[in-house]
Amino acid sequence: MKIGNIGQVTFALGLAVFALLALRLFIIPNTTQVSVSGQLNYIDLGEVPVFAEIDDIATKKQTFFDYLRPVIEAQNQIIIHERQFLLAAIEQIDNGLGLSEPDNDRLKSILDKYQYDIKSFTRYTLMPLLKRIDIIPVEMVLVQAATESGWGSSRFAIDGFNFFGQWCFTDGCGLVPFSRGDGKNHEVAVFDSPKDSIIAYMINLNTHSAYKLFRSIRADLRAQKIRPTAERLVYGLINYSERRDQYIDELLEMLKHNKPYLQGNNANA
Repeated sequence: MKIGNIGQVTFALGLAVFALLALRLFIIPNTTQVSVSGQLNYIDLGEVPVFAEIDDIATKKQTFFDYLRPVIEAQNQIIIHERQFLLAAIEQIDNGLGLSEPDNDRLKSILDKYQYDIKSFTRYTLMPLLKRIDIIPVEMVLVQAATESGWGSSRFAIDGFNFFGQWCFTDGCGLVPFSRGDGKNHEVAVFDSPKDSIIAYMINLNTHSAYKLFRSIRADLRAQKIRPTAERLVYGLINYSERRDQYIDELLEMLKHNKPYLQGNNANA
């Protein structure tokens, strides 16, 4: 079909509009993702079950995993949004488009969250951040929570909502372990809710130097297009406990023996 000069101009303008829309949809980061992350952060687990009073072992395990799972999955979704935003921002910078003020502020907020300090935004400086912004298998989080908290029955889980044995080092910042040796100054951190404990744990794995191996294993698996499962990533937790190899073996056994209770909607983890 032939078109005249006016038709050609109209057609060209239409293509330009389509190109701009495509650019916005597929290249420029979507700032509405911020509201999605905000909604996910508002998940309320409700009152903590008294796990110690659940006598049936199978019921206790299922109740424990079902209670913590929603926040873990929500945090992984937030991480996915952050990762997608970072990739889009890098693409936008590569194309010389620059970042809008809201996107620039969001990127700075993500850098702060993941404790990543850089002076300029380029592909070279931002790409390494992808090692930190990645999901953590739900099953791994759940079995660590069960191991560290005695299935939610430990003093630290009950009195401090600390399900992962996380330490703090300021006097009065947490609960003093009864078995703390002389000359030690660590305490077990106290959180406002189990959700806060989960968030802090996941940020810890994604930022602390002690878990650099964990992040490297995960990134290597990604590069090989292999799903980073709990069974593969657990070896990166060698520094999580002083028991080191024995601790890894214990987590692997936990993963193996609790599979019936770990089933869930984990397609993204």
